Amino acid sequence: MILPKSLLLVGRRSFSTSRTAPAQLMTVRDALNSALDEEMERDERVFLLGEEVAQYDGAYKVSRGLWKKYGDKRVIDTPITEIGFAGIAVGAAMAGLRPICEFMTFNFSMQAIDHVINSAAKTFYMSAGLINVPIVFRGPNGAAAGVAAQHSQCFGAWYSHCPGLKVISPYNSEDCKGLLKAAIRDPDPVVFLENELLYGSQYPISDEALSKDFVLPIGKAKIERPGQHITIVAHSKAVETSLEAAQTLAGKGIEAEVINLRSLRPLDEETILKSVVKTNHIISVEQGWPQCGIGAEISARIMESPILDPGTG
Repeated sequence: MILPKSLLLVGRRSFSTSRTAPAQLMTVRDALNSALDEEMERDERVFLLGEEVAQYDGAYKVSRGLWKKYGDKRVIDTPITEIGFAGIAVGAAMAGLRPICEFMTFNFSMQAIDHVINSAAKTFYMSAGLINVPIVFRGPNGAAAGVAAQHSQCFGAWYSHCPGLKVISPYNSEDCKGLLKAAIRDPDPVVFLENELLYGSQYPISDEALSKDFVLPIGKAKIERPGQHITIVAHSKAVETSLEAAQTLAGKGIEAEVINLRSLRPLDEETILKSVVKTNHIISVEQGWPQCGIGAEISARIMESPILDPGTG
């Protein structure tokens, strides 16, 4: 897609000077960086740890500039031992801090899944609600370019299966900023699934989203494109694929409604069902494996829902 010159000239931190000016563009990388910076500035309990997050500015430059601004105590380079630094992060959360634990890829979170599930996700329940674990596990998830099977798996379905976790899978820059800020402020553990291929992608971002007070609700989907003939449900980069498909369908007289899930757990069942009642058709698009996947869960909930039962009126 060729962008107008007026869009390309808009600076990352500038604001619109007239009502007719287009929304400014921001990369997903900069949106995540901005969210981290604002929340670390807002709350001194927030800190970031992971491999190469400090002096190297992060493997994907998401933490660029944060080590220089906040120092060694709040931006911490760790050894290559996911089970080690994930355990430290969970312990810090139990002790009252708000760690952000970065995995260089969620494939490597398999080394730390005992802490993610048994330590972080289950503690609030097992302590009878006495111990919160306010931690964010974040990093790239799913397929990237030329990184082979051990770096390409989507873990959205894995983590959304587990009670005690909230699971976020954002699409564009506004999603990433508003939902990462919400995740950091949440009192419970959040798995935040980014996409490596989207880090450098630019998306329009509103003046509202540039505010330090901008936070999006966890568990609420967004209708990216309204339509009346068919519903397309997706998350992360699959939203982009779905919007492209909807554009193609529109040329054939078919108006598709595209839903960006944003959150996988809790899943916004209400928005999905309302759309399906309107269109009577649904396609689920995801980049994970189909068996026991997000689409399978959506299909099951639709079939189980009384809203689609003719006998309910």
